[in-house]
Amino acid sequence: MKWAALIAWVITAGGGFVLLSIWLMRGGMRQQQEAGNRIRPPLILSHFLLAAGGLIVWIIYLVADKDVLAWVAFAILAVVAVLGWTMFAIWFRRRQARAGGSEIAPGVPAEQHFPVSVVTLHGLLAVTTVVLVLLTALKVGGS
Repeated sequence: MKWAALIAWVITAGGGFVLLSIWLMRGGMRQQQEAGNRIRPPLILSHFLLAAGGLIVWIIYLVADKDVLAWVAFAILAVVAVLGWTMFAIWFRRRQARAGGSEIAPGVPAEQHFPVSVVTLHGLLAVTTVVLVLLTALKVGGS
């Protein structure tokens, strides 16, 4: 199960990197000063950096086989998940507002260029990763 968690985490990170790249290319860093409910640089960058740091801790856990590292990785992943849900809520609310024709702010936020399929896959894989990491830390399934 610990290897399945690694695979899920790496694929999730790949999807996240695609989303981050789109956000950067569409001017996401300039959103810091713009009005409206947008994904701000500190939110998305902390999500990215904590996810990458947690993945490194997970790889160290796989090499060292120290149970405490699995729990540290899970704790980091829990924070990453909260940040991810926060970004998803911002993205989804803006998307719903645009679909209803009530776009108020001029200009489209960078995150509104995210493909729905990538957001969906990233989210589903993220939930899978959290569950697999938790199950591994709990020693369920003989990992």
